Amino acid sequence: MAEKTGRCMCGAVSFVAQNVPTNFGACHCEMCRRWTGSALLEVSVSSKSITWQGEIAKRQSSEWAERAWCPACGTGLYYRVTKEGEWYGSTDIPLGLFDDLHGFELSHEIFIDHKPDSFAYAEVGQRKLTRQECVEKFGLLDGK
Repeated sequence: MAEKTGRCMCGAVSFVAQNVPTNFGACHCEMCRRWTGSALLEVSVSSKSITWQGEIAKRQSSEWAERAWCPACGTGLYYRVTKEGEWYGSTDIPLGLFDDLHGFELSHEIFIDHKPDSFAYAEVGQRKLTRQECVEKFGLLDGK
């Protein structure tokens, strides 16, 4: 795990994250696809390990999570679970926000049964969970 820096497109919001893991995931749910225009490729970092600078806009996007963006340029900054449970306490930062993308490896894909057939990732042994498996594992209320 390492320290990594990153920022939005315009630079109005930046961050320093400590203990950033080398693995990242892909979420294929409808909300993430609409938010990013594709799958959300994200790195989960402890919320306590991130220092943000700049103004951040955020919105509770479901019964269990919030999403944040830069109000100046609209760059999506993070997805954060707000409901107590296995994912609580971490912040999912889009992979593309990091200044240095070297050393990351795909480890998991969720909502795999909602992945468009035109999306293809190299098979590197990543764990794959369906929508139902996510609902059961993480106690999601309506499965979104």
